[in-house]
Amino acid sequence: MGNVCFCGTTSTSPDQPEPATAGKAPPQGATNRRPATPPSSQQGSSQEPSPAPGANKPGPKARPKATTKANPYDWAPPAAAHASRASASVSASRVLDGVVPHHPRLRVTDKYHLGRELGRGEFGVTRLATDRATRERLACKSIPKRRLRTAVDVADVRREVAIMASLPDHPALVRLRAAYEDADAVHLVMELCDGGELFDRIVARGRYTERAAAAAARTVAEVVRACHAHGVMHRDLKPENFLYAGKSDDAQLKAIDFGLSVFFRPGERFTEIVGSPYYMAPEVLRRSYGPEVDIWSAGVILYILLCGVPPFWAETEQGVARAILRGNLDLQREPWPRISEGAKSLVRQMLQMDPKKRPTAQQVLEHPWLQNARKAPNVPLGDVVRARLQQFSAMNKFKKKAMRVIAEHLSVEEVEVIRDMFALMDTDKDGRVTLEELKAGLRKVGSKLAEPEMELLMEASSKSIPG
Repeated sequence: MGNVCFCGTTSTSPDQPEPATAGKAPPQGATNRRPATPPSSQQGSSQEPSPAPGANKPGPKARPKATTKANPYDWAPPAAAHASRASASVSASRVLDGVVPHHPRLRVTDKYHLGRELGRGEFGVTRLATDRATRERLACKSIPKRRLRTAVDVADVRREVAIMASLPDHPALVRLRAAYEDADAVHLVMELCDGGELFDRIVARGRYTERAAAAAARTVAEVVRACHAHGVMHRDLKPENFLYAGKSDDAQLKAIDFGLSVFFRPGERFTEIVGSPYYMAPEVLRRSYGPEVDIWSAGVILYILLCGVPPFWAETEQGVARAILRGNLDLQREPWPRISEGAKSLVRQMLQMDPKKRPTAQQVLEHPWLQNARKAPNVPLGDVVRARLQQFSAMNKFKKKAMRVIAEHLSVEEVEVIRDMFALMDTDKDGRVTLEELKAGLRKVGSKLAEPEMELLMEASSKSIPG
């Protein structure tokens, strides 16, 4: 990756603690934002990671294969690991050492003016960053070190930075322009994408056609090809992670989030259940998977682009998982009879239950429907599809708002305890958590969360997919 500046306030690197290997369970409806992936033995290096797949990269160690076969239909979000959250004294004072080079004195505010907030997540906030010299507008994601409670959290940030630094300059990949570290936070300066989310633009434009869906699907496939060519598995492809670079009609669509991505080597198998439920491949739920999961997720995005709803859905995460594992793909109901056979052919290939039968990203791009994307039907897919996309996008935004309530109104300790006990709140074991169960669980940890915020969380968790 060219012309990237990595800066910090230190130049020496202490030994990095070895993280635990178990993940934490998110509240229902949330993405698993922090997989527990051990760093490789290369993390002590002071050199920028090599872009060659599998060579000298701070990726995960080989995972042990499961020794018992669980019934996949009994899947639930992975239980939280108390051991990995037991210590609050993990040092995050040298997060970027050994990952990228540092400048000993330069701070992010020396070069950039940090302006209005653009977005907020569980671990940090993104602000508008303006270059003081050139006036170029960028985005700065700041991750407070107080949020990095464990070695797992530190390793995840290190890995995200290493991955973004190693990816090529590609029109569809957001570029990391600089990384800074001070006593309080890690700051990642990257390209600004202020043109809105993929689905929002589709809804706003009004007229939506199969040709437009093909153009978006091609960009997603190009992202997968670029990542896999550089030994990176994304693991969290979903429409919300694609933003337009600007507001013009011809603005580039870009992938923006690599927080769950990992380096992989050919033949390496992964076991962590991470990602967003609707987009998870069946082998993720079975805890043995490789880069083919990105093809599946891209296929789910394509399916939604064409008909407005996910191919596998239910009102609970467990229900979604069971639907994915059954694999009953519906290409019969509206609007599928009006969609071209070429589009349906590609959907079937990408959503093959057997990962070995799925095409590679290159083969997806070589599919006749994408090769002739500009000749795809330009007939509107109809108001029903647009309305579904609008409702699906609104549901996801509502759940994000609910998760923001947690981040803003609860302490770090309360969030961790609630995550650990969330599965236990479902006292009647019906796969749902009632408002009374949620209140009781929060009272046990002494939470001061007001009832309106509790009701917001409940409403978010009960939002269903448009039919």
